[in-house]
Amino acid sequence: MTDTVLVLKNEETRGLMSMPEAIRLMEEAYSELGHNRAQVLNRQRLHIPLENRETPTWFLLNIIPGAVPCHNVVALRVNARHATFPFVGGLRRKFYPGGITGFVLVWDFETKKLIGIVQDEAVSPLRVGATSAVAAKYLCRQDARIAGLIGSGQQAVGQITALLTIRPNIEEVKVYSVRPERRERFAASIERNFNVRAYPVSTAEACVRGSDVVFTATTASDPIVKGEWLEQGSHICGMMGAPRFDPRRELDDEVGRRADVIVVNSASQVTEDLQPEILNPIRKGYLGWDRISELSDLCIGKVPGRMGQSQITWHSNNVGMGIQFASVCKRIIEIARERGVGTELPGDLFMAPPVSDTEEFRI
Repeated sequence: MTDTVLVLKNEETRGLMSMPEAIRLMEEAYSELGHNRAQVLNRQRLHIPLENRETPTWFLLNIIPGAVPCHNVVALRVNARHATFPFVGGLRRKFYPGGITGFVLVWDFETKKLIGIVQDEAVSPLRVGATSAVAAKYLCRQDARIAGLIGSGQQAVGQITALLTIRPNIEEVKVYSVRPERRERFAASIERNFNVRAYPVSTAEACVRGSDVVFTATTASDPIVKGEWLEQGSHICGMMGAPRFDPRRELDDEVGRRADVIVVNSASQVTEDLQPEILNPIRKGYLGWDRISELSDLCIGKVPGRMGQSQITWHSNNVGMGIQFASVCKRIIEIARERGVGTELPGDLFMAPPVSDTEEFRI
């Protein structure tokens, strides 16, 4: 164990870890949670309105802790940002003007030493995508050939990378984004990077209809996917983890009514944040809690995944969890040390010595 703390910037972490390794780590972390060995606390957020702003703006503080003993790691993700809700293409979206101050503090489980501080922007598409892939491993048909991707940002990069890793037999990817130039460029990048046919479509409906699997990665505030569009046997993954302050959603209530298998990252986060994608269909009587399982139980076989070719399956990637940040960032720190990447700080800056019985009483 080194006596230094490694600090990694976003540009230094990109490309350090492969998606297959991230998927393996996520499945191990969620299995550990399913066996009640890993521990998490629900995400907590502060939302504070800023005064004297031309556009309504809020200061957000986001805190996510988690521990994964099998990976010998405990982590705390904390970030601060400003949020606004402008209209883009006629739809209300969420934006973070001025960038994000975000870090993951990573401790060694056995020694309690802080081993790294990792900027979290570049890590997020990796750990979110890997989580989607773990669910897709159990829920997406093995013979899926046509994928629909809604979104064209960095999270969409992580989602499609993860999907094509777990289902490499996919032959065709449809891309929809509200801005035509973005979806065209994004589809071209998928073809270039993954050697799979990819092309833009002009509506969300065209992206969903005829697709065996649909992944969303948007900043939408109102539903952009209707359940009536879903094909029998399809799998859909939405990644809207709305907090109580911001009840956004990507999928309508009909998705909940039609889905045969529903898996969420965290059921307690659904109720704590009053997340509408799950709660609204429940309130309408379209589904009950008995039909909703957690990803950790899926990973250990406590609940079944897909049980038939015609079933519609839905993974609600509904919240970032501390075990995601812990497992991915611990391994990224190890790889960075092997490659000589990052800035090392003295470990004693972050460790207070034990109090001696003979120490003088003073403040």
